[in-house]
Amino acid sequence: MTDIDDLVQRVAVRAASDSGDLPAPVDDARIAKAEAQLGFALHPLLARLYGEVADGGFGPDYQLLPLFGPGSGVVGEYLERRQASVAAEHPEWPEGVVPILTWGCAMYAGVDCFSEDGQVLLFEPNPYSGGSWEECWFLDAAGLAAWLETWLAGAGWFEEDAFENEDVAEPQPWDQAADRLLSSGA
Repeated sequence: MTDIDDLVQRVAVRAASDSGDLPAPVDDARIAKAEAQLGFALHPLLARLYGEVADGGFGPDYQLLPLFGPGSGVVGEYLERRQASVAAEHPEWPEGVVPILTWGCAMYAGVDCFSEDGQVLLFEPNPYSGGSWEECWFLDAAGLAAWLETWLAGAGWFEEDAFENEDVAEPQPWDQAADRLLSSGA
C-alpha cells in the first residue's frame, strides 16, 4: 500500500525539479468551488495534488490541467463534455470522470472520482466510427496513486522510450465503460 503523504511529497519534489515555474497550489475554497461546479467531490488524492503540489503544470507529457482555465481546465473540460453527453443517444463522457490532462490528438487522461482508488482512464476517440463510445475508453491504472508511481518511476506507456521495455503495461479496455456511459445519458 502506498503511503499517500510520502507519494504527494515525492510528486511535489519531481514537479519542482521538472518545472521551475509551477503554478501555486489552490486553496480549499478553490477546490470547494470546483467541486460545487462539478456536482461531486474530486478524488481525495487528486484534491491533495491541486491543494499541495500545484494547480496543474506537472505530471507526464502535457502535464495536469489547472482546475480552471485560462484555456483548458479540469472543470471546464468536464462540464463541456458532460453537457454534450447528457442528451446524446450515445454519451461520450461518463459522469464522475474528470479530464486531468490531454495527450494530444483529442486523447485525455481522466480520473474516475466515483471509484475508491480513483481509476485513471484513457479516452482515445480517434478510431470512433459511430454508435457507443465504450471502445474509446481504456483503464490506464487501477488507481491514481499507482498511476503517479508509474510516472515517478518513468515506467508508463506514455514515456518516450516505452517501446523499448516489454514490461510496460498498456492501457486495457475499461470493463465499466458501457454501463457508465449508459447511466450518463438522458
